[in-house]
Amino acid sequence: MACACHTLHFPPSLPLHTISLFLLQSSFFLTSHMAIINETKLSISNTEIEELNIEEIDYSNRAQWLRAAVLGANDGLVSIASLMIGIGAVKEDPKAMILSGFAGLVAGACSMAIGEFVSVHSQLDIEVAQLKRESKVEGLADQQSLPNPVQAAMASAMAFSMGAAVPLLAAGFISSYKVRIAVVAAAASLALAVFGCIGALLGRAPILRSGFRVLIGGWAAMAVTFGLMKLFRSGRL
Repeated sequence: MACACHTLHFPPSLPLHTISLFLLQSSFFLTSHMAIINETKLSISNTEIEELNIEEIDYSNRAQWLRAAVLGANDGLVSIASLMIGIGAVKEDPKAMILSGFAGLVAGACSMAIGEFVSVHSQLDIEVAQLKRESKVEGLADQQSLPNPVQAAMASAMAFSMGAAVPLLAAGFISSYKVRIAVVAAAASLALAVFGCIGALLGRAPILRSGFRVLIGGWAAMAVTFGLMKLFRSGRL
């Protein structure tokens, strides 16, 4: 392979020190030019790495909040639907199912809020202590990055209540016992599938697999509760 090189020709009368100075200046120019190019490439690479790190951090934070919201809604839906179906297995009165479901909604939302508040507040104490040890507490900027226990508690309670409202609304206007049980189970199944698919879509997970997994779990909880309460009604337990 031929080398694309060029030979410099100097006049014979040109002094030697002039030629040396020219070569030195040329070498310095090429070295400086290459350093600028390398520095530019390094700056671009560092910028790309920082952007990737920011996207990764944002996605991680979003995944954490998404996980908490989906878990809260699924907990409310499965807990209240199973509770109402279990009460319906031993008592056909629609008021008993609705009252038990509403009581479960209030108790579950309070429990989720208190548990989330305590958990996030413990995390906040740990992070504040770590920041103080590292002497990096810088006022508002650091405070904005810290978790908010009250906000987390309210979000958890709201998510639980939204999920729990589905079986309550489904059973609130149906007087027939068998139809009421079927409608509660159907509404809960549809909502479970929707919650699972939305969580998978926002979390960039396989949609069908995630939705089916959530649906199977809800069916299992409702079936176990209904079966055990039926055994209690029959006197076998």
